Amino acid sequence: MSDVPRPDLVTGDAVALDVPLAQLPIRVVAFLIDLIVQIVLLVGALLLIAFALGDIDESLATALIIVSIVAVVVGYPVTFETLSRGRSLGKMALGLRVVADDGGPERFRQAFFRGLTSVVEIYMLTGAPAVICALVNQKGKRLGDLFGGTVVISERAPKDSETPPEMPPQLATWAATLELTGLTDDLATVARQYLTRLPQLSPHAAHEMGLRIASQVSARVQPPPPPGVPPYAYLAAVLAERRRRDIARFSQRRQGQL
Repeated sequence: MSDVPRPDLVTGDAVALDVPLAQLPIRVVAFLIDLIVQIVLLVGALLLIAFALGDIDESLATALIIVSIVAVVVGYPVTFETLSRGRSLGKMALGLRVVADDGGPERFRQAFFRGLTSVVEIYMLTGAPAVICALVNQKGKRLGDLFGGTVVISERAPKDSETPPEMPPQLATWAATLELTGLTDDLATVARQYLTRLPQLSPHAAHEMGLRIASQVSARVQPPPPPGVPPYAYLAAVLAERRRRDIARFSQRRQGQL
């Protein structure tokens, strides 16, 4: 089965993000890839311990075996997902990522809950609770996702096309001076989704939400907007200028390759 859109993720700013949630079959394949890596790591660790048995006593060898199992079973997914912002080797191979329920990056605490829960639901109980939970949950969550407050998305599935924000003409000169290196992809996505859904919001909600998002963006983007610029115009100018620069960089790279 292919990835299809499921219910939206909603950010802390109450903006829905249309992202396709990874379906169970592709998650199983990603897990099997990770399992092969874990088996290789564990076998390597056990071989090292076996070669060293002549120099260490039996109780120490037992302790090292237990530590190795815990490090591979729990430490491997927790470390990879924390350092790569939600991706293990298997997820990288298949274009999957673990994100928080609000669409933000997975944190260490969430990765730890997922890794710890997997010991019971996957390894001790042969994966049955994880499969059943993922099948009945609307967002395909296993128990580790429920406890950790996470969901697995597919980054390679096609996304709905969106009309890019247009540059307000009166802000074009100012936008050309912006320092945009501090603007993260996650925050830019929140701003873009807000602008896309602006016509659907009530005037009060649009204004309040725009102020919150604009304040987050202005904390990372310099210089500040000219006085009196409404939040939606400010965000549109920032995103339009960011897109313009991305296109310019891409064109330069293409010309350099020709």
